[in-house]
Amino acid sequence: MKGIVTGKEMKALDRYTIEEMGVPSLVLMERAGLAVANALRESEFPLEKVLILCGGGNNGADGVVIARLLHLWGYQTHVCILGNPEHFTEEMKKQIDIGKKYGLSFVKTFHQKEYTTIVDAIFGVGLSREVTGIYEKVIRDLSDYQGKILSVDIPSGISPDTGQILGCAVHADLTVTFAFLKAGLCLYPGASYAGKLLVADVGIYAPKKEEGSSVIFACEKRDLERIVRKPEGNKGTFGKILLVAGSSGMFGAAYLSGMAAMRTGAGMLKICTREENRSLFSCFPEAMLQIYGEDTDLQELLADSLDWADVVGIGPGLGTSKQAAKLLDILLTHCQKPLVLDADALNLLKDCIPNLKAHTGQVMLTPHLGELARISGISPGEWKKNPLNLTKRLAKELSAVLICKDARTVISTPKGETYINLSGNDGLATAGSGDVLTGILLGLLAQGYPPEQAASLGVYLHGAAGDRAADKIGKAALLASDIIQSAGELLKTAQKEGTQLS
Repeated sequence: MKGIVTGKEMKALDRYTIEEMGVPSLVLMERAGLAVANALRESEFPLEKVLILCGGGNNGADGVVIARLLHLWGYQTHVCILGNPEHFTEEMKKQIDIGKKYGLSFVKTFHQKEYTTIVDAIFGVGLSREVTGIYEKVIRDLSDYQGKILSVDIPSGISPDTGQILGCAVHADLTVTFAFLKAGLCLYPGASYAGKLLVADVGIYAPKKEEGSSVIFACEKRDLERIVRKPEGNKGTFGKILLVAGSSGMFGAAYLSGMAAMRTGAGMLKICTREENRSLFSCFPEAMLQIYGEDTDLQELLADSLDWADVVGIGPGLGTSKQAAKLLDILLTHCQKPLVLDADALNLLKDCIPNLKAHTGQVMLTPHLGELARISGISPGEWKKNPLNLTKRLAKELSAVLICKDARTVISTPKGETYINLSGNDGLATAGSGDVLTGILLGLLAQGYPPEQAASLGVYLHGAAGDRAADKIGKAALLASDIIQSAGELLKTAQKEGTQLS
């Protein structure tokens, strides 16, 4: 698990390192400049003639350090500083003075075609308003540049908190960011402007959580090693799932979700589905069936199954009939087991939000942005402008673990813990993909993983399986069933590697 910070959090950590830990800001700048200068060489940027574009803040001061180091290493390097000298930070003034003593070349104007590489050190993580004036002109002109661009900490013009473009932004080939990933580098469109990402350790100290460190995280491949099997376990140990899914003609959603749950390691599965689907489940002998028809007493039907199950899921292929609404109402009213709501259950949820808020058990919601809009009234466009804060707020309001599915899925818990998922690709935008995710989440919950852990690991596993499948057959050809198979392969590899490390 790796930490992700907002711009405000990064500035606080920087300040804490300087003021509380006693590391001078100029020392941090030297380390930052060295990390970027090394990255330029190691990433094989063409360094025949380099231009460093600097703003007047500390990001610009980092840029002057980079230029000085490249100059000392024998590369032809020019520095162009944008903005009013009266507004330069003290660190920037100091770095300019040092640079001049070392014979560094400062230019007031430039022709970008002269340079083989440009380093963007215009704005750092403090940018919070639209880019205007000379900054806007320079950044827009860079869109025509044919050489390679490296951005320092974050591409100038990208919001460090939301990834939104603040008027215009630099499109980098490589971004070297310091100490932690920034939220704006993880969320789109910022993620597509950053190019390849490199996180450099420059000595910034993160205090303990209670002292204000980040509460945003992202899973990594090694986190999958936490999904382990108990060698002494049995099918009851690995959990019993009740999945309410599949209306007439929607057998596939129930099948994919159920199969994903079993492939993730659940011990037992019971699918509650319409009677029309009975014969279709002959291809899935591992699942038990509970059938209902038009005249079935649904509350009586579910009573024993709710006692039997360890976790419950509802929604894949369920439909939005009166019967489906009744099933959801029964679960929100009577189910105290961990409950996952997906697909049609979310479409029905808009009419029973009070029931959800009154529910005292653990609930996980998995909306895509259209479903989120129906639940909350927040449009997809509005959410994209502020995904972290809105997801966090809604999770608290709904008292649920909220998984907002998008190109970068954002997860938040009622306590405010937030995760950004960095795995996955556009091949996952295929029918049944969401049903598979629901099954993976149920499979982890059934095995006893806490909801916040099941959510972050499950979404990561789903995306990583999509990446693995895309590597095999391509994004366009990817099917939901491929995700299930690849997820199993990933778990096998992770558990083998975890055993070797133990």
